Amino acid sequence: MFNPLKGMGELNELRKQAMQLQNALKQIVIFEEKGRASVEMTADMKIKSVKVSGEEMNDLRDCLNDAIEKSQKKAASKMQEMGGGLGGLLGGGK
Repeated sequence: MFNPLKGMGELNELRKQAMQLQNALKQIVIFEEKGRASVEMTADMKIKSVKVSGEEMNDLRDCLNDAIEKSQKKAASKMQEMGGGLGGLLGGGK
């Protein structure tokens, strides 16, 4: 006999695991420096700081974060169109 509640439990577990992964990625910080420019970002693709010659570039940081967020939403939407993916589980596509 088919039990639809079993599927919901598995879906909730997948969502829980996705959220744990997302939280873990927020804790990983990457720092990159090339010439006069430096960038600090988390592994969940959020830019924490952008500096050029030691000067904070907050407008550039915000612009890059917006572009990354839009690209992630478009990628999640495309994955949904193509029949699946984890876009909804990972908070994308909306």
